Amino acid sequence: MASPEIEALTQALSRLPGLGPRSARRAVLHLLKKRETALDPLLAALGAVSQRLSTCGICGNVDTLDPCAICADPRRDARALCVVEEVADLWALDRARLFPGKFHVLGGRLSALEGVRPEDLRIDSLVRRVADGGVDEVVLAMNATLDGQTTAHYVAERLEAFPVRITQLAHGLPVGGELDYLDEGTLAQALRARRPVA
Repeated sequence: MASPEIEALTQALSRLPGLGPRSARRAVLHLLKKRETALDPLLAALGAVSQRLSTCGICGNVDTLDPCAICADPRRDARALCVVEEVADLWALDRARLFPGKFHVLGGRLSALEGVRPEDLRIDSLVRRVADGGVDEVVLAMNATLDGQTTAHYVAERLEAFPVRITQLAHGLPVGGELDYLDEGTLAQALRARRPVA
């Protein structure tokens, strides 16, 4: 069996999303086998991130800078603001490079079952950003779940008093999807959001 230190590393890796005990053992073996090219650079990167990690005071993104690289980018359109539930959602949208504006991370979604209330999220800071002016459109990019849509509705109500256009991501048929494999909720949303053929 491995030493306590190697076991501790395996246990730590096995707690990461997508890695179970077997995958973590394989990863540890790879890191040990490739110490100079895999383990040492990983340790250096983890140390650097651990020392400099911060939450952006403007949008709530996680970065090694405050404000984060997105908020500090002068090429971003400050008039468009995309509101997401979590940092992972921001990263997914930014990776697609389809939204030219800035972001705001709520830090979760409203949930009566989980006891998440409006004051537990970064909704007040969103309202302040919009109230400060300079924002023309707020895109609500919440997940297509009951809690996500409840959150979107609540945020839209809080922003109604401001002269901004409030939009929401479209829901419906995925590109390349086949009707036979879609659930009734997705089909219903696609039918409700239908548009004329050009």
